Amino acid sequence: MRIGFVSTRFHGTDGVSLEAAKWAHVFENNLGHRCFWFGGQLDTAPERSHFCRQAFFECPENLAMQHALFGHAEARAQSLSDAVAEFADDLQVELRQFISRFQLDLLLPQNILAIPMHVPLGLAITSLAEEGMPMLAHHHDFSWERARFGSGCAGDYLQRAFPPALSDRFQHIVINSRAGKDLLERRGVPSSVVPNVFDFENPPPLPDGYGDDFRDQFGIAPDEILILQPTRIVPRKGIEFSIELCCRLQEQLERKVCLVVSHVAGDEGFEYLDSLVKLAGQLGVRIVWAGDRVSDSRGIDSLGHKLYRLWDVYPHADFVTYPSLYEGFGNALLETFYFSKPVMVNRYSVYAEDIEPHGFNVVAMDGCLTDDVVSGAARLIEDQDLASQWAIHNYQLCEKHYSYKVLRSNLSRLVDELSG
Repeated sequence: MRIGFVSTRFHGTDGVSLEAAKWAHVFENNLGHRCFWFGGQLDTAPERSHFCRQAFFECPENLAMQHALFGHAEARAQSLSDAVAEFADDLQVELRQFISRFQLDLLLPQNILAIPMHVPLGLAITSLAEEGMPMLAHHHDFSWERARFGSGCAGDYLQRAFPPALSDRFQHIVINSRAGKDLLERRGVPSSVVPNVFDFENPPPLPDGYGDDFRDQFGIAPDEILILQPTRIVPRKGIEFSIELCCRLQEQLERKVCLVVSHVAGDEGFEYLDSLVKLAGQLGVRIVWAGDRVSDSRGIDSLGHKLYRLWDVYPHADFVTYPSLYEGFGNALLETFYFSKPVMVNRYSVYAEDIEPHGFNVVAMDGCLTDDVVSGAARLIEDQDLASQWAIHNYQLCEKHYSYKVLRSNLSRLVDELSG
């Protein structure tokens, strides 16, 4: 089959782009299909891609509409409705060109029918689905999971397209069981749960020497405990718990502890970053804000500084923190298991319902950094044999439940069901 992936972007290291790449890998290398790409930001192969500037969620036209649709107005002006309809029509023309150009048999909308970051694009895709274009719609997070989409004048658009209540030649795919239950209750449509995965059948490559100087570059001493927070800097990541953990580990272990935060701030403003800087100062915790030096590829930045991939950083970590308050699934957690690192996890709902029951060994906190949590982290940092035992156990569980083998089985079944 010729399969078209559609989203606002397939670029960089956001979760949607990463998971789409994994799906395409399995479709092409294991199931014999060919994949093509549609989006407003693309780093995919040009000969298999259809670039549409207006499909990007941060294009000026869409940003203006988002502001109007999800602002304070509860009634929608006719002029706004007309503008949304015209924008959706223009995007539908682009999508038809994409389908025709690559003779596509199947479309895979990636999260654009779940969270309304680009309402006209969602409406355009829904129109094609209503006409009978076969689709596997991959939903990562829904509008009802984000408070900012709970007000405004877009309610009818959300009911129609985010996601659409379609089932004929249309499959809904969610990444956790709670999302599937919510979708059934709110839209009356069933879905399949396909969890996020990693290539656990092929362990990470051994360090090639490029990242050996990471500690030196940031002045982190060899005997200093390096705690890695491998996430963006947004409030739901709970980074304040990581800072508190570092403070208490310094007291308990009587060793220097450095927290390395791998991503940049700005996705949701800078107030949260400012609060973390202030907290770290109060608690005497050193933080390396490495986001401007950790990229999706190696190289040199405009100032002549060496750039690292996140995979260059993991080998240096003595411990990983993942104190998220909420996650759609938890890619960074799987990545931590992939690199066989001990980890502290806040028991966010998806972890508690879908991941924890498999029996993973982690230092688990339940919304509060207790003495037992701190002692558990300290024990794993000091006892390398125990940390290794836990890592082997976790890796084996991931091979069984979150590997490409699991994805191959799920995707093969979904395509068979859709094609009859």
